[in-house]
Amino acid sequence: MSDMVHKDIKLVLPDWLRGGPIETKIRNGTYENKESEAAHQRVRSGMRVLELGAGLGFVSAICARKAGADRVVCVEANPRMLDALRENLRLNGARDVTVVHGAVVNGSYDEDTVLFRAGDLFWGGTIVETGTDLNNVVEVPALRLPDLLETHRPRLVMMDIEGAEQYLFDARWPKFVKFVVLELHPSKYPPQTIQKIITCMSKSGLTYDPVSSNGRTLGFKRLPRKT
Repeated sequence: MSDMVHKDIKLVLPDWLRGGPIETKIRNGTYENKESEAAHQRVRSGMRVLELGAGLGFVSAICARKAGADRVVCVEANPRMLDALRENLRLNGARDVTVVHGAVVNGSYDEDTVLFRAGDLFWGGTIVETGTDLNNVVEVPALRLPDLLETHRPRLVMMDIEGAEQYLFDARWPKFVKFVVLELHPSKYPPQTIQKIITCMSKSGLTYDPVSSNGRTLGFKRLPRKT
């Protein structure tokens, strides 16, 4: 593994990612800048945080520092990333972060597993749709979003799941979720999907959050109760 430091977070890269664009982004200081800034802006001590799509654990480690490691749950679908994810959490004093392996699906999904393509770059990993090429595909646990939310009851949800967000905004989100930050992947779905996400958040009582939004990173915050 290759050792690096990015924004005061220690990171190791598995050998299969060395020498590629991910290492370049880490070394030039541009890796997950928008997501990390959103975490710095919104995570507070004691806040329950659920991160969907943890990758190397960079944002997870930031959330753990601010909220407390035992308040953070991170989900990662790609089995090739799990060793590096856990090692990076350990290196940054965040051993108590809960790591969950699986791909997030909507509440109507009725299977226990889902096909997932583990790409050559972890950010290329994605849920496999019916009828597509099955090269480099693995079967991973299916994690229904409503179950994850009810089990962990996060105040903040951070999401970077490479296009699978398109499946997670068909039903209203619970009131205990106060903030949502997600990276959009507009090349993987039509513009109407982005409108569906925004509409779902609005119906859930969450509105656009300029503090945690930046480009394709879209933040929402819960509207205050009417008095």
